[in-house]
Amino acid sequence: MKTRLFFKKKNSLTINNIFPNIKFKKKLKLSNISTLKNSSTFDLTFFDSVRYKSDAFKTKASYCLTTKKLEQYLPNSVEKIIVKNVLFELAKVLKKMYPDADIDYPDLSLKTPIKTKHNGVKFGNNVLVGKNVKIGKNSVIGSNTIIEHDVILGKNCVIGSGVIIKNSVFGNNIVIQDGCKIGVKGFGFIPLKEKNLKFPHIGNVIIEDNVEIGANCTIDRGSVDNTMIGKNTYLDNQVHIAHNVKIGSNCMIAGQVGFAGSSNIGNNVSIGGQAGVSGHLNIGNNVKIGGGSGVVKDIKDNQIVMGYPAVPFKEFLKKWKKKDE
Repeated sequence: MKTRLFFKKKNSLTINNIFPNIKFKKKLKLSNISTLKNSSTFDLTFFDSVRYKSDAFKTKASYCLTTKKLEQYLPNSVEKIIVKNVLFELAKVLKKMYPDADIDYPDLSLKTPIKTKHNGVKFGNNVLVGKNVKIGKNSVIGSNTIIEHDVILGKNCVIGSGVIIKNSVFGNNIVIQDGCKIGVKGFGFIPLKEKNLKFPHIGNVIIEDNVEIGANCTIDRGSVDNTMIGKNTYLDNQVHIAHNVKIGSNCMIAGQVGFAGSSNIGNNVSIGGQAGVSGHLNIGNNVKIGGGSGVVKDIKDNQIVMGYPAVPFKEFLKKWKKKDE
């Protein structure tokens, strides 16, 4: 599924405009800021954790923000910009290229939808739609719902009442229940003594076909990458998905589960209510996570875990048996 650019960027920036005190071999006009994995020749990327060294080795970017310890994992073709704090410098660069992405400004283009522009779509009362929104046939939009500029909804979607959708691309046959907020800015900032530096979020939310999102869920858009939910995945009420999280297909997520940023969840994963998944983790396929668990490390395929911190289920039972003795 294609992504969209929802934020205006300054197209005239070169690498020298952003880092005027550094002498570069290649003085290119920057196309974008991208992840190691998704970058191309005219991009600036960033590398701040050894966890991503395999992506670093393969990156196609011309320039990379990184540290002295990590530069060894980057190809010789990449010009390294050595800094002390990668995310701090990245936030400043993002602000220069996308000056309006650090605050969710209200969409002032919102208007009552013109039915002739949305053939076959049913709208409730007080619905507002922004510029360049596309909604597929046979979709239903509930009352008091807001769909901001450039959002794409596929065919046969059912969007509940009081929903806000921005910075998002949806597939077909998607159900969004009442009160959801999708595509909002995530919790990203760099802590400073005088004033915290807000981290701009320029990514999308991508939701594939046949997904159902329960009432009052919050799904943050990606920071530099995208937040993604795979086909036929179901979320219960009050689930929070942070920026850059990727959830696979055929997953079942119970109420009040929280995902911290940049975690990857495999296919056919089931998670019980009030569980939490820490950031930058990889959860394998066919994993089951018990309710109330706290996942703080990677989980391989076909595992059942429970507890805080989450451990294999048999190990969890042994601990409880010892407590009862």
